[in-house]
Amino acid sequence: MSNMEHDVRQTLERLIAARGVSFAGVSQLLGKNPAYIQQFIRRGSPKRLDERDRRLLAQFFGVSEQQLGAPDEALPDGRSDLAQSRGGRSVPARSGHRSLPARMRLIPRLAVGASAGPGALAEDEAPVAEIAFDEAWLRRLGAGSDAVTMIQVEGDSMAPTLSDGDDILVATPVDTGKRRRDGIHVLRMDDALIVKRLAFRPDGRLSVTSDNALYPSYPDVAPESIAIVGRVIWAGRRV
Repeated sequence: MSNMEHDVRQTLERLIAARGVSFAGVSQLLGKNPAYIQQFIRRGSPKRLDERDRRLLAQFFGVSEQQLGAPDEALPDGRSDLAQSRGGRSVPARSGHRSLPARMRLIPRLAVGASAGPGALAEDEAPVAEIAFDEAWLRRLGAGSDAVTMIQVEGDSMAPTLSDGDDILVATPVDTGKRRRDGIHVLRMDDALIVKRLAFRPDGRLSVTSDNALYPSYPDVAPESIAIVGRVIWAGRRV
């Protein structure tokens, strides 16, 4: 196995762990048998991802195809196979579908909310759509090579910063050793996703804050007691 192939497998494993999905679930997304992704990562079979699978995974995790083994000269063609892949089967893209400009990145919108209140159950993390964002704009927001997804805020504990129904972009580091930054983050607690403001203290402890004073905040939290999904880098709302 070449170094590049090894790096691709490590990258994919980190993406799966960061999203909190299973190998079998990702295999199902591709319409493969449940052991497909585990065999690819752990056994090196198949040797490399085919073009379609690579494109679907890049769209789902919000990363470039190059991070999953595409040649540098291969640019995304924008065919949204992911939007048409459901229930373990793939439906061919419609003819005449316009290609996506190379400078754009497709971000999956997940059918799940991050509670800014008591806690929303993350029952369904399947992508329901993809929305194209300018790659340079995402990098200016601080996404870099992070996996980026869009979810919706539920509740008002982060008001007025975030309101119920706001769409947010969440950046999840591919590099698990990357230093975390203060800001608004999505956390996983038990089976729920919540959104709170985090501050990382020099002693390694955390403060977890609700922007709405009517909700509790926690100034001294052990980092091992929470799972940080990613940092909120952008929010949009209906007017």
